[in-house]
Amino acid sequence: MIIQNNRCRGVIGILTGGGDVPGLNPAIRRIASRAIKENYKVIGIKRGWAGLVEMQRDPQADNKDYYEEISSTVLANMSRTEEAFLHSSRTKPSELLADEVPEHLRDLYREPINDLTDEVKKNIEYLGIDYIIPVGGDDTLKYALRLHREGVKIIAIPKTMDGDVAGTDYCIGFSTCITRTIEMINTLSASAGSHERFMIIEVFGRYAGFTAVLPTLAGVANRCVIPEYKFSIDQLAELMVSDRAKNPGKYSIVVVSEGAMFYGGEQVANDFKHQKRSGIGEKIAEQLYEASAKFNGGKHIDTITQNLGYLVRSGFPDATDSIVSIAYANIALDMVLQKRSGLMTVFRDGCYSVADLDEVSLSKKEVDIERFYDTELLCPKCNSFIGSPLMVMTATKFLQK
Repeated sequence: MIIQNNRCRGVIGILTGGGDVPGLNPAIRRIASRAIKENYKVIGIKRGWAGLVEMQRDPQADNKDYYEEISSTVLANMSRTEEAFLHSSRTKPSELLADEVPEHLRDLYREPINDLTDEVKKNIEYLGIDYIIPVGGDDTLKYALRLHREGVKIIAIPKTMDGDVAGTDYCIGFSTCITRTIEMINTLSASAGSHERFMIIEVFGRYAGFTAVLPTLAGVANRCVIPEYKFSIDQLAELMVSDRAKNPGKYSIVVVSEGAMFYGGEQVANDFKHQKRSGIGEKIAEQLYEASAKFNGGKHIDTITQNLGYLVRSGFPDATDSIVSIAYANIALDMVLQKRSGLMTVFRDGCYSVADLDEVSLSKKEVDIERFYDTELLCPKCNSFIGSPLMVMTATKFLQK
């Protein structure tokens, strides 16, 4: 152990993994400030799980890029930082390619794909960390689950703007994503109307279509296509031509999840690193232009394409994410003080709670097509909101893998 203090009740490590979302910094600040008052040391692990892979167990090594103690002074300096304070990465220690293995470990790990989990656990012990609080999405938390099963004390916090972490109705970052998507589509619609065009809005969402369905439900788009249902371009074109004809502004809008697929198509292969998709929005725009003539008296309809991308995931959180991040942080520290582990903070049935971390791997969370999506009209359907959570269709749907 390299951190020693007679008054110290223990050491808590915090990390943020995967994509950045608004709300990470408020969660870090709340955990750290309260933990310090409870006489805990707080270690910020930098760049997600990468920090615990790349650091060296050597007092003389320069490890400032991999971890640092979060003191009251550090907290004061990060009070209004927009970027993820601890930075992030999509590193998965159990599946590192040979050229991703740190230089000082390459004599030990020479396989094409390497599992450095033993190194991670040794580094946790070296730092004297008693608990790790990872803030992350599905991949980050599944690796946390593995560490938990191998004896590391974990209290996890779910975050992802896609809203698809199983076991909870809400993940940090989701509301800000939806709010900004709605705002941006409302603004961009002026251009679509000015030129009487189709507008294709591409949003994040590899495996679940929540970020496309909810803005459409809110009324800012006519149609949406999502990963859970393969669509026909002719079907979409006919619907959008009809929408455009009925609209006094002579335009129509479709929101496209990045993981959406045409009939007969497959998603691009993906791994923990989440390689970029090839641009489904652009492909749909090209094919909509060609198909539109079939339903528009032989005349093609021009398109405008916009990928909202990082515009909806950066900067400060909205009110919901500001509050949820504080609530989750407090619950996480409560669990540490109660000496519990292997848990994830959750929001269920309108209440904050905790759930077994195992739930992130026992189920799959996606849009319930039968209940919430009209496959003929390619748009949301909600016959009743009674019993739904605040964000309507973000309730966990358990599908055994």
